[in-house]
Amino acid sequence: MSESKKDIFSRLYGQYYAMVFQLSLGFVKGNHDQAEDLTQEVFIQVWNHLEGFRNQSSYKTWIYRITVNSCLGFLKKSKLDTRLHDPMQMPLGQSGEEQDSSQNILDELYRAMGKLDDLDRLIVSMLLEELPYEEISEVIGISPSNLRVKIHRVKKKLKKLINHE
Repeated sequence: MSESKKDIFSRLYGQYYAMVFQLSLGFVKGNHDQAEDLTQEVFIQVWNHLEGFRNQSSYKTWIYRITVNSCLGFLKKSKLDTRLHDPMQMPLGQSGEEQDSSQNILDELYRAMGKLDDLDRLIVSMLLEELPYEEISEVIGISPSNLRVKIHRVKKKLKKLINHE
């Protein structure tokens, strides 16, 4: 007996929620509320299109593509909305409480990622998820050798942004 749609969805949700959230978090420059909203949007789309999944790629790659498309759509919509505040001005601490060192490092990384273009931000997010180069290149549609060159350039940009050069 094959798995029901609900069973498949539950398995995919459990298996890929953290990955989708992390990728979304990178796209929205560390804003947890927006990342939650995007993650929910992604899984709504996964549910709605699950019966149309054609097994031409793995579920993981398919969900990555849905996540990337959702995030890019969100960014386009955000750029059109001039009423949004500048997300680059994220507070470093909340109500005088000191965050731990690793959270400060993550916040700085997300701020630096926020200054990258959309494709570069996507690549960094997938690298943080430790995706193999072949899978990243498949998701973004470039060859693995072009990806390696792009990663090298993105790392140099990030280093300059984090070191405030």
